[in-house]
Amino acid sequence: MSGAVAMDKLRNRAETRKIAALLDEEPERLAFLAALPAEDVRRLREQAVAALHDGQPEMLDRIAGATKLVPAGVAAAISQKALGPRLAAAVAGRLDAGRAADIIEKLPVAFTAESCAHLDPRAIGGIVDKLDEGLVVRISVALAERGDHLTMGRFVGHLRDHALERILPQVADDVVLRTGFAVDRPERLGRIVELMGEERLARVVASAADGLWPEALAVAGMVEGGQRAAIAALAAAQPSEVLDGLVAVVAEQDLWESLLPLVALLGEEERRRVAGLPSLSAPGVLEGIVRAVVDTGLWAEFLPLVELLPPASRTVVAGAAARLSDEELDALAREVDKRDLWELVLPLVELMDDAGKERVFALPAFQER
Repeated sequence: MSGAVAMDKLRNRAETRKIAALLDEEPERLAFLAALPAEDVRRLREQAVAALHDGQPEMLDRIAGATKLVPAGVAAAISQKALGPRLAAAVAGRLDAGRAADIIEKLPVAFTAESCAHLDPRAIGGIVDKLDEGLVVRISVALAERGDHLTMGRFVGHLRDHALERILPQVADDVVLRTGFAVDRPERLGRIVELMGEERLARVVASAADGLWPEALAVAGMVEGGQRAAIAALAAAQPSEVLDGLVAVVAEQDLWESLLPLVALLGEEERRRVAGLPSLSAPGVLEGIVRAVVDTGLWAEFLPLVELLPPASRTVVAGAAARLSDEELDALAREVDKRDLWELVLPLVELMDDAGKERVFALPAFQER
């Protein structure tokens, strides 16, 4: 399963929060969106952006036209004293990017940071490209201080490397995670991780222990290859009590499809440490993992961990597998055959009761071997 698919639930959550902010609603009011694929929610957000910003009254176009007739400093004074942050942002979205940047450079940073939340996201790239880098840095830091991570998530993908290098040391580790979770251009996350360096990345991952494990899992799911493995290893290096907290969050929020692919990237000793966590010995947790693996098809990611579980935990997993429906068991057998994982599965079958063993051996997929 690809990282993009594996983190679908977390992407959905991020997109829902963005729509809620766009509509000035509480995310809980949009809980029904959780049933939709994340990509559909993203498209809904884009359509909402278009509807809100393209359907603005003609008055805004007249105001935008009027700002072209006065010096940038005068237009900035009008924006601050007569329009306010929301209306000023709406007007800026209707201006040429260069003209909008000229006006923004005359405004107080605090006013601009407040206005950013209301700016048409489609205009951000062009405006940022025209702004002085020092101002971009100050605005970004102001957004971080305001705790406006959703707006930072819109902007960060448009920032040049040098600006990011100046911003990163000025924002807290948890801000990096929260912004990464909300990023609109996830393809830029890999570069941001590179710019952080190993020590900063380690601190950012460690900050997830303060209630930000879903954000950390989302970020890990959006980067590729070696970076994802590095994040997995840094997470696995946390104290056992911290990892137990991670397992508790994942179990409570049913995020196994985001965690298991990361566990699969660990070395054997790291996996052995994870397998020995007290939190993973609870039957309810193990049965929840089996159910999640059935739903997501992550057997190849899960079975190497099962191999390292204590005997009692392996027995619980075997029992949960034996209680799967015939269709689910057959799907398991076919996936195992496809990935050549029988060496990992057969010890589990041996732990099943006689009825479970008979069901497995009678499966079409097993008979066809």
